[in-house]
Amino acid sequence: MLNVSTLTLGMYQTNTYIIHEEASKTCCVIDPGYEANTILKKLDQLGLTLDAILLTHGHFDHVGAVRDLAADTGCRVFLCADDTRLPPMFTAGKLYYTDTYAEGSVLNMAGLSIHVLHTPGHTPGSVCLLVDDVLFSGDTLFAGSCGRTDIGGDWVSMQKSLKRLAAMEADFTVCPGHGDSTTLADEKRYNPYMR
Repeated sequence: MLNVSTLTLGMYQTNTYIIHEEASKTCCVIDPGYEANTILKKLDQLGLTLDAILLTHGHFDHVGAVRDLAADTGCRVFLCADDTRLPPMFTAGKLYYTDTYAEGSVLNMAGLSIHVLHTPGHTPGSVCLLVDDVLFSGDTLFAGSCGRTDIGGDWVSMQKSLKRLAAMEADFTVCPGHGDSTTLADEKRYNPYMR
């Protein structure tokens, strides 16, 4: 069973997710944008060892704590290669990563199977991460909205990515990069960008 702990951190209130299989003592962290020490304290409270950092995209508010976490834990850092070309003004300097993933990649970590869906639009390398029945949507899909496309993104690509998510038949809990969690069914029903 998937366990998810959420920390909402920094001036942009970025959602950082700690995920692991219930019986696992290792975990992954999705989008550690800020406050590495806060994240490390939470990992300690949960009794978890960080196996990998998974990035939904390379914007500064999602990667700000990556270097410190990686230096402290020696964990791997995954990013879609398409975001390595983002201008430094969008990433607050050179992006740090150890591995790349792409459409169709499946990571087996922390007792979980993590499926990578390439959903460009917010950035060229934006991904959603599907774990069990939870979709970590980064800044592709929000409750009632979608990510902006004026900071290294593309609106046509965003529309295609949202159409792809709207075509998914199963219902999922959606954990976005900012704001409240929602469900894919509700977003299909009420989100104007999903129609």
